[in-house]
Amino acid sequence: MTSTPVFEVRNVSFAYDNSQAALEHVDLTVRSGESLVILGANGSGKSTLLKLLDGLYFPTEGEIAAFGEPLTESNLRDDAFNFAFRRRVGLVFQDSDVQLFCPSVMDEVAFAPLQLGLSHDEVGQRVDEALQALRIEKLRDRAPHRLSGGEKRRVALASLLSLNPDVWLLDEPTIGLDPRSLAWLVDFILQLRQQNKTVITATHDLAFAQKFATGIHVFDENHRLAASGKPGEILADHELLHRCNLSHFHVTHEASICH
Repeated sequence: MTSTPVFEVRNVSFAYDNSQAALEHVDLTVRSGESLVILGANGSGKSTLLKLLDGLYFPTEGEIAAFGEPLTESNLRDDAFNFAFRRRVGLVFQDSDVQLFCPSVMDEVAFAPLQLGLSHDEVGQRVDEALQALRIEKLRDRAPHRLSGGEKRRVALASLLSLNPDVWLLDEPTIGLDPRSLAWLVDFILQLRQQNKTVITATHDLAFAQKFATGIHVFDENHRLAASGKPGEILADHELLHRCNLSHFHVTHEASICH
């Protein structure tokens, strides 16, 4: 028996202020344990899609189902539905400053599990484990706004790790990272895959996508889904990547990797 998809996106369009199109007639399915990359140039709609999957926005047209249930504004107003959804799905924003708002790193990482009504002992354990996993124990008492870009990204990931969701939505996670932090991030995502977490990453970085994706969805500059497939097929399709304004991102290098 086929398991219920994590997300089903059916003929979804979205326009900001009902005028500026961000997505046009998108259809895709996400299954448990997949590590999918949403690939597209800046402004193609990939970040908007993640926010729709996180229930922050709602389609102008079409519909989205999460775990077999409609992901709608009215459903998310239901406390039980909202609680169940929020503990299973988490989003790491492209700009960490948007996500971090607590006075200390410890408070930031504790925030999500506290909303679950866990005991202080359980929350403390989750915080300690997340700080250790992200190797940021020394930042525990630091103010997030005083951290470097790479440190902020780790704190944002730790705040999600303490929640331990089934689904991780990562919006342009490589931005602002130095090579060492980038290598660490790839290892972190691979660990999530080993734990059978569902990971959906929006990026325009082909080399990054090639390292861990089990599948790729490509968006063009008309905000439409241009292609879906296995990483080797997508990243070797130079015409597709050129058409979607992605061909200047290490195409020659990636073609050699994929063959």
